[in-house]
Amino acid sequence: METLLLIRDIASVALMATGIVFVLAGAVGVIRLPDFYTRMHAAGVTDTLGAELIVFALILQAGFTLLAAKLLLVGFILFLTSPTATHAVANAAHRAGLNPLLSRYHPPHPRDAGKEEAS
Repeated sequence: METLLLIRDIASVALMATGIVFVLAGAVGVIRLPDFYTRMHAAGVTDTLGAELIVFALILQAGFTLLAAKLLLVGFILFLTSPTATHAVANAAHRAGLNPLLSRYHPPHPRDAGKEEAS
């Protein structure tokens, strides 16, 4: 029985750590990406996955209890509402006339990268 508890704890810590990595990656994406739409994509995808992994880790720690059922309901609601909210905000920005930066931003071609350093 103690071995099963250890396996549960290890799986829970692994899920929690992975979820935290995804949430932090989304936060870095929001800070580093160039325009609103790419920032929304980073926040929407990584925060949803990260939050779901954290909720699953908490469900593992709760065991078969009423708390686990409540956490499962929270995870389901989060799974539905987070992408919907991300889409609604991006759609509102598009309807308001916010154009993506990608039409104006052209990254340097790899063959030109050496020329800039030589100048």
